[in-house]
Amino acid sequence: MRKIERALISVYDKTHLLDIANALAQRGVEILSTGGTARHLRDAGIDILDVSDYTGFPEMLDGRVKTLHPKIHGGLLAERDNAEHNAQMEAHRITPIDMVICNLYPFEATVAKPDMTLPEAIENIDIGGPTMLRAAAKNYRHVAVLTEASQYPQIVSELDANDGCLSEERRFELAKAAFAHTAHYDTAIAAYLTDDASALITGVDKAEDSETDEFAADLTLHFKKERTLRYGENPHQRAAFYRTETTPGPSAAWANQLSGQPLSFNNLLDLEAALEIVKDFENPTCAIIKHNNPCGLATADTLQDAFTNALECDRTSAFGSIVGLNRKVTIQAANTIREAAQAGVKIDAIIAPSYTEKALRALSRVKRRPILEAGSLSAAESVLQIRNITGGALVQDPDVHDIEAEALQVVSKRKPTDEEINSLLFAWKACKHVKSNCILLVHGTQSVGIGAGQMSRVDAAIIAIRKADEKAKGAVLASDAYFPFPDGIEIAGEAGITAIIQPGGSVNDAPVIETADAYGMAMVLTGVRHFRH
Repeated sequence: MRKIERALISVYDKTHLLDIANALAQRGVEILSTGGTARHLRDAGIDILDVSDYTGFPEMLDGRVKTLHPKIHGGLLAERDNAEHNAQMEAHRITPIDMVICNLYPFEATVAKPDMTLPEAIENIDIGGPTMLRAAAKNYRHVAVLTEASQYPQIVSELDANDGCLSEERRFELAKAAFAHTAHYDTAIAAYLTDDASALITGVDKAEDSETDEFAADLTLHFKKERTLRYGENPHQRAAFYRTETTPGPSAAWANQLSGQPLSFNNLLDLEAALEIVKDFENPTCAIIKHNNPCGLATADTLQDAFTNALECDRTSAFGSIVGLNRKVTIQAANTIREAAQAGVKIDAIIAPSYTEKALRALSRVKRRPILEAGSLSAAESVLQIRNITGGALVQDPDVHDIEAEALQVVSKRKPTDEEINSLLFAWKACKHVKSNCILLVHGTQSVGIGAGQMSRVDAAIIAIRKADEKAKGAVLASDAYFPFPDGIEIAGEAGITAIIQPGGSVNDAPVIETADAYGMAMVLTGVRHFRH
């Protein structure tokens, strides 16, 4: 156990700071401070010693140099049980500093300002704060370092229980948190300088010129633990939920849970899938998700009609599903969902931009069902997709490719009708959200059969047609990748499919197109693949 006799306090976030500062002062701890923190403590009646008075040097270089002094870092880094260190401290009149309370201004908030310039961002990079934190954390055997207000109550309790002392075990835990704090801070700076600042320097808009948008040589990720989950994909797997420090826009990870039980591992995966699908559509849209795949998707004039049409695609698979909606949920839509649930369709969670008060009350009657509010979907940002593999990570741009009717290449003898074109474009946009291999059948803007995640495209077609049953006749078909052989086209033709949209590019494109012509089907090519592994 080591007694706290001198503390240095310099914080951006002053939440509950007076609680711990008063607790230290009441124990006779000498408090060193600087800048705004010193004023805050002094205004509260707490005696403090300015760092400049302690070191004998004023703040200088426009505040760039405040705590960078041997009396500060000698006091932090000296090993109290090292005779040589003690002799050097005495020779240079350096006194030990036993505690540092410091947190850093969130760099993301600085550079998020729309008019931020690179010189201004650079000027906001803290040097003294991270240096103090690292010094204190390195010397944790002798120094305690606090970086979060949530740590204060526990530290005060331990000081109360141990006559102003802290255990080495506690100081080690605090040191780990401090290194995580500085690591996140440096990561935010590196990310800004790699991405946004490089565009400022070169004048290149990376969103417009993807060829110059090289991925960083080093990828450092930082996620903050939100909570421990009950379990992972299966009950025997441990799991936790982490998320980014700031929101990238509307997402399942940052949605506000309005009611229901805590989200599970699988809930979060399916809620993400549901929201990402409905973001893609402008008209009122509903996606019904099961095991990360849509089992129903539709757009309509109203949200309640979109839900009803999506549900009709595969009512059986919708049992135990997640519902995603892209409009504010009204009482009419809520009642439609409730009626389906009363008829035996179990809905495990719902996510939407927002809800009317009446709609929320109606949906919340199922006490355990999570209801999530994601906020306006128009604010969504395009973020890199990262997937872990053992010993590595794969990073890619999101699949945001869309296509207009004018860009479609008609390769069949029969041209698709305007109605078919509308359905084909809907089906093409939808199929990119279905695990490959994917075949998706559509009437109007309503899915009627989905074959997802099959190793064979023929099997995917068979499943989609079987699920559609009689509705396959007169439907259009989207395939996320080309048809390697005509067999899938034959199956579609026999089922009464009228039009097909697919990327093309197979060595067998000619016989595939000939088969479509033989059945009188229209076929259009996109030249783009929509694999989703």
